[in-house]
Amino acid sequence: MKKTILITGASRGIGAEIARAAGKADYKVGVNYLGSKAAAQALVREICDSGGEALALQADVSRLDDVERLFCELDAAYGPLDVLVNNAGKLANFRVDTTDESNLSGLFGVNMFGAFYCSREAIRRMSHAHGGKGGCIINMSSVASRLGGLSGGAAYAASKGAMDAFTLSLAKEVGLEGVRVNGLRPGLIETEIHEMHGGLAHVRELAKSLVPLGRSGTAAEVAAVALWLASDAASYVHGAVVDVSGGR
Repeated sequence: MKKTILITGASRGIGAEIARAAGKADYKVGVNYLGSKAAAQALVREICDSGGEALALQADVSRLDDVERLFCELDAAYGPLDVLVNNAGKLANFRVDTTDESNLSGLFGVNMFGAFYCSREAIRRMSHAHGGKGGCIINMSSVASRLGGLSGGAAYAASKGAMDAFTLSLAKEVGLEGVRVNGLRPGLIETEIHEMHGGLAHVRELAKSLVPLGRSGTAAEVAAVALWLASDAASYVHGAVVDVSGGR
């Protein structure tokens, strides 16, 4: 029987690559997006044209009412959830001395509140304590959580540090209820999210001096680790935060 996976923020970048890999691995794939409807629908068509099964689901994960609707729509289409990937994220660029309520709450709303809200709904469906059959939650962090962000990236780094702490705490909370929880910390990965920091050419140049492997990574390399964490091959991996960063 096919398993169901939901990937938040999956219309592009790492999320889209995880969705592609999940489709090839015979998951029923929930592709969540915020505003990029055309990109999400194109990804769904790509997965389906390759023999997979996928559905585009719009929701703002920083809003609890949207998250509740998102999970209800997934329930109706695909039934019980097996894997949640909390991938939706926002990369902000502002100094601490320019912080205001709007830019800070917007960043943490997506990067942390969204992970809490989606995990809440997933646990209510997966946990043995709620009558579920178990499952897996994967939280997308960043090496910025332990290295600090680039210039203007203090808030982003802080949100990812919070994600690491959340991953470890949640693993302790639901481990005996059949839910495995792990995190992923990508490093310099070639995605469009880096456009505000000089684009892919700048990322590749940075990698030559900052990354022990001497190169930037790809979204496909991160996706491969995510699918492994979701698989039975990682059945004793719990409460881990795995670096996918070329040794950085």
